[in-house]
Amino acid sequence: MNKYALAVALVAVAAVTQTAPASADKLDDVLARLEAIEKNNAKLANENAALKARLNKVETTKSTAPAAVSVVRTASAPATGIPTPPMVLAEPEIDAKGHGFLEHKKGNPLTFYTPGGEITAYGNIDVSADDTTKAFGGNVNTNPAFTGGSEPFPTGNFGWMPAISSNSSYLGVRGFQVLPNFPANFVYQLEVGFDVSATPGLKQTNSQISDNVNGSLFNRNTYIGFASPEFGAIKIGKTTAPYENSTGGFNPFAGQIGDMRVIMGNTGGDNRVEFATRLEHSIWYESPTIGGFQFNALFSPGQNRSDISDNIAAGSSDCTGGNDPISGGLFPNGCNDGAFSNAVSTNLSYTNGPFYATVAYERHFKVNRQSDISGIYGVGNSGQTTFTLVNCAPGTTGCFPNATQLAAFNADVADEDAFKVAALYTFPTKTTVGGIFEMMHRYVSPLISFQNERQRNGTWAFLTQELTPKDSISVGWAHAFAAVGDPGQHNSGTTTTPVPGTTTDCTNPDGFSNCGLLTIQNDNSADMITSTYKHKFGDNLTWYTAVAATVNGPNAHYDLGAGGHGVTTDCHSAFGASGGLVSQPHCWVGPILAGVSTGLQWRF
Repeated sequence: MNKYALAVALVAVAAVTQTAPASADKLDDVLARLEAIEKNNAKLANENAALKARLNKVETTKSTAPAAVSVVRTASAPATGIPTPPMVLAEPEIDAKGHGFLEHKKGNPLTFYTPGGEITAYGNIDVSADDTTKAFGGNVNTNPAFTGGSEPFPTGNFGWMPAISSNSSYLGVRGFQVLPNFPANFVYQLEVGFDVSATPGLKQTNSQISDNVNGSLFNRNTYIGFASPEFGAIKIGKTTAPYENSTGGFNPFAGQIGDMRVIMGNTGGDNRVEFATRLEHSIWYESPTIGGFQFNALFSPGQNRSDISDNIAAGSSDCTGGNDPISGGLFPNGCNDGAFSNAVSTNLSYTNGPFYATVAYERHFKVNRQSDISGIYGVGNSGQTTFTLVNCAPGTTGCFPNATQLAAFNADVADEDAFKVAALYTFPTKTTVGGIFEMMHRYVSPLISFQNERQRNGTWAFLTQELTPKDSISVGWAHAFAAVGDPGQHNSGTTTTPVPGTTTDCTNPDGFSNCGLLTIQNDNSADMITSTYKHKFGDNLTWYTAVAATVNGPNAHYDLGAGGHGVTTDCHSAFGASGGLVSQPHCWVGPILAGVSTGLQWRF
């Protein structure tokens, strides 16, 4: 625009809007200001042109660069004053269903899409504060016949003791992969257990040692396999067997001090629960549900080159069944405190709305318990092996004194099985009741039935009442019937019946003169009562408080916490607490164990 034309326009405006005429000097001032504005506009135009040239150069470079090349800015790059263009993101990989890799699936906070499948993370963190005693109401009842010399009472603290316990805590991932032109999906699960309150390491107490490390990858249920809704699933790896899984819903006390596995599935009352164990190197089938019925079957090869199961299974770090070569009895040094060869486990269940019922069976082949026999007869030393013991002539140094004792030793390798029936029902009042009847059997020769504590029956009953959508209370009662026999413990009561192979000249049975060893009374029944209150802070976080007591018969030694609680309360005193071959742990039978526990459980 011409500056003079602009001046004329401004003068005209001024003439209209002002009552006094504009002077010449004011017009010159206006023209001078307009000339300065024009110069500034010219400078600004030059800067705009330069900026456009630079932006055109950036756009040209970006359009010709490969799509996968990313721009990297370093700390030494000079500042240009030009805004950095946004980084070009590579297009995500999309599968046939339109999902990107690890794209979050709506509705589940820990499920993500993989190409052609899904992966889900899950876990359980459970920590409690406990206070338990091994002698509720006083010390254990020392048997008058006990001849323990310098130890008439348990060594160490047998009374109340506080503890912090990590209970069945684990982390895992599971998922599936769709296989084109195949009628089943590939499925997998990886699961690791860990301690929240204790440092990971070998599991060791003064009564049991395990080479398994809690926290190692992947020490819990882990498998791969194929699954479909029409044909069911076949999996291979390690898992809790169908016998145990079939009644998981009957145990609202799982992982607590009053876990039903203190007695159910526990043949001898030790901390190990023989028929609720995780079976390694297994293959199993899970059927689809048809008309309410569902079937599971598992086979676990023993992978043991020994005919008597006293070797560590090939590919394993522990003796099968959870006993290390140096745990349990002092001699021989081998897997002879409950290790077994092959195992089978199965169950059939029926579900109809609020009703559930199941039958289950499990069998362990060639279970070796020869350490019980060597302990009873006091034969063997750390310099011997099972082979040297059974192949030396009876009566010679370091051998069994006679053929009867040697036969008893050889006979203590036998099959064991368990069978149970169970049912539960949930009423409209949010009341759930259930019960289990269980039979366990050890197929040994009558020669050694006097020490057969592994053959007995058991029962379990529970009730859970939902008080509010966030609060519930449960009570439970387990009973272990007396077993066929008993191998004896530190203060076990005896009978007047001689142990086979120990009688020399038994002329006075009532006075125990020259009668050798005497068999142990089998009044080893026990009861456990338990209760727990639970409050849910949300869908995942639960606070619980539990109380439990195990009332042992005169010769029983069932504990508290077996089956999943991190800190168990058992029959052993502090004698020989170093563990292992030289520990000689003393188990005091007949006590009443009791405790209270409160904790938090977070499941996701």
